[in-house]
Amino acid sequence: MNLSFFDQFTSPCLLGIPLILLSMLFPALLLPTLDNRWITNRFSTLQLWLSHLITKQLMTPLNKEGHKWALVLTSLMMFLLLINLLGLLPYTFTPTTQLSMNMALAFPLWLATLLTGLRNQPSASLGHLLPEGTPTLLIPALIMIETTSLLIRPLALGVRLTANLTAGHLLIQLISTATTALLPLIPAVSILTASILLLLT
Repeated sequence: MNLSFFDQFTSPCLLGIPLILLSMLFPALLLPTLDNRWITNRFSTLQLWLSHLITKQLMTPLNKEGHKWALVLTSLMMFLLLINLLGLLPYTFTPTTQLSMNMALAFPLWLATLLTGLRNQPSASLGHLLPEGTPTLLIPALIMIETTSLLIRPLALGVRLTANLTAGHLLIQLISTATTALLPLIPAVSILTASILLLLT
């Protein structure tokens, strides 16, 4: 019975082929076609405006050195926006509810920021492993604890993100199951749970 609640997060298949592959190709259809003009129609104007807005929002807090990450971060934001909006359509699947997808995005970006920090500011990056004013006897233990916490960070954040994304859908399914189960037994409580479900939705 408990496994059926998590069936909503499984990727739908057709003839043994996961439909997630097909659905992740759909955002590529939104890309502008090759043409000799910069802006071909209103749709591409809207796309350029949206990508400019996202890039501006991402790059405003960063200094000039960080602007070389603009293409990677903007592409990541557009990708996440499109696949999360794809999950709002009926009978579709949101890939970001899967731990494998979140870990595949989290680990390389975490490693890139870690290696960039170690290359550009090695003393400041290593200084985070040992807080200021630590007693001498605690230094080896604190370095091991901070190193472990640094290495486990992408896993912990990926699991938290996956849990947060699935918790809302799971709660909606649990309340809707309770509503349908209580309808023949206690209709007044069923109406109350249905109103809670409506407010949550």
